[in-house]
Amino acid sequence: MKKINGIGLLAILGIVGFILMNSIFIVNEKEQVIITQFGDPQGEAITTPGLKFKTPFLEDANYFEKRYLEWDGDPNQVPTKDKVFIFVDTYARWQITDPLKYFERLGNERGALSRLDDILDGETRNAVASHNLVELIRSSNREAATEGVIADIVNDSLENISVGRDKIQEEIQELANKRAEDLGIVVLDFRFKRINYAEEVRRTVYDRMISERNRIADKFRSEGQGEASRINGEKERELKRIQSEAFREAETIRGKADAEAASIYNSAYNKTRQARELYAFIKSMEAYSKTIDKETSLIISTDSEFYKYLNSIDN
Repeated sequence: MKKINGIGLLAILGIVGFILMNSIFIVNEKEQVIITQFGDPQGEAITTPGLKFKTPFLEDANYFEKRYLEWDGDPNQVPTKDKVFIFVDTYARWQITDPLKYFERLGNERGALSRLDDILDGETRNAVASHNLVELIRSSNREAATEGVIADIVNDSLENISVGRDKIQEEIQELANKRAEDLGIVVLDFRFKRINYAEEVRRTVYDRMISERNRIADKFRSEGQGEASRINGEKERELKRIQSEAFREAETIRGKADAEAASIYNSAYNKTRQARELYAFIKSMEAYSKTIDKETSLIISTDSEFYKYLNSIDN
């Protein structure tokens, strides 16, 4: 009898424990819960963490994330307003703000991501098609960070924008939230992850970039050649000036030397007969060195003054 009573007590305790296990659930700080009975929501969402209770076997706890969630769009080829086909890759961050609406309209995260695909991809296509390419790749009107020729060329090629990428992203986020306001979710952030030309457009763009760089190189080359010509011209002028001054100075020195030599010769010539003869000899030697070389032939008479010293050399 006692053994039977012990088994019955254990059975009762087991049943009570099983019932308690099905009536108690825990909500942590990163979760929020909707209680459903046969699939229908019961009351408001449970968003506070702690130990919670529900009707066992009849009610179920449906858990949803309270943290920020990720949406990653598929790259799509979209035409811009100026008819340029580009690939656009996007991403966003979103959050469940109303678990009850979220459960009723979307059911689960897979349903929410599918709905976000429709909303964000659609708004992205509309935004891209409504703006020129330059608005999508630039955020502000700016000047080139470099200086000189490159800065002038780049600044000339930079088209002014009125909207910019940042504002377009904000517009897409705002429009997406309007469409999602009855879904119990909110888009917290939207960004273009990558924007690139379609393959058939990319080659044309590269050719244009090469042409632009060649134009910059030609301008540098032209300015370099002009600067080189200017430097060479200044060098030639300076060289001629130096040569002219050097020639003038040399002629001045030579003239002074000749005058001084003539003065010395004249002074020596007037002193004695031997001095006069020495002067005549030296001048004759200078005349010989200037007029006679190995291939020179002279025909002169024996009584010539020019023959006087040649004859003395032979003797």
